[in-house]
Amino acid sequence: MDLIAKMTQHFDDSAEALYLSAQELTEPLAASVELLFATLTNNGKALACGNGGSAADAQHFIAELVGRFERDRLPLAGIALNTDTSILTAVGNDYGFDAVFERQVAALGQTGDILIAISTSGNSENVMRAIQVAHERDLVVIALTGKGGGKIGKMLRDTDIHLCVPHERTMRIQEVHMLMLHAMCDGIDALLLGDVE
Repeated sequence: MDLIAKMTQHFDDSAEALYLSAQELTEPLAASVELLFATLTNNGKALACGNGGSAADAQHFIAELVGRFERDRLPLAGIALNTDTSILTAVGNDYGFDAVFERQVAALGQTGDILIAISTSGNSENVMRAIQVAHERDLVVIALTGKGGGKIGKMLRDTDIHLCVPHERTMRIQEVHMLMLHAMCDGIDALLLGDVE
């Protein structure tokens, strides 16, 4: 395979992953938008976490809420749990890296808030521990996973929302995760501005 064919294959594979995801995930994605809208307009907040590329996605999503997406609006409450290096290093040093998100959910999460838990494998221990504490504190979880959902898929409650990308390759899962996070932002804005019902 030459380099041009290899690059073309990436576009083809990404388009296929997006198509398959659209068939399976539009309904739970719409439910996520409705849940986020209800929470964020009733004094609740979104807490988001992930590792590596998923950490970047969590941070990006919260930036769109607090700042803006494509249209001016009031800021919406959100915290990316992977951005405070003092907390991450203090908790990681004192309790271990697996505790870096759970400690923050325990400190900041309140009934009525939402945890956005992002893990392409569905098996990130620190994200799973954050979900466990979120459940103990009566937060609803929106989990973005792939590869069949992993352990996270098995620990979610009926009241949680699972957005599991039907793909095994990490890069394709991350591409769909970013699209869904942008779609959530657009949906929230549309509801805020009365563009959709």
